[in-house]
Amino acid sequence: MFKFLKPFLRPGAPHPLHPAVQQDDDQTFRVRVRTARHGEVVEFRFTKSAHIAVDDDGNLFFRKPVVSPRHLDRGELLVQFDRAYRVTAVSGEGVELVPVAEWTETQAP
Repeated sequence: MFKFLKPFLRPGAPHPLHPAVQQDDDQTFRVRVRTARHGEVVEFRFTKSAHIAVDDDGNLFFRKPVVSPRHLDRGELLVQFDRAYRVTAVSGEGVELVPVAEWTETQAP
């Protein structure tokens, strides 16, 4: 019935993740973005305890400015979570999100 969700489910995960967010373990997430100007890929690794903040309404988020290393392209990444640290939204300004499926294909031997 819900076969369309199957690509977004991690093995053993009770909930689907966003297609551009990879959860490495219980504490660690990774996101890759491509800059709009020159197409450079920048990876972010962040943890629940050190990098995810709480706003005034009690919502969890990770916000990070993006600066590409070669051309110094600028942008911003925003990942939002619910109180159970499930990804609810991912957005960016000056960047586009790189789907996890795309970067796992390039890492295959």
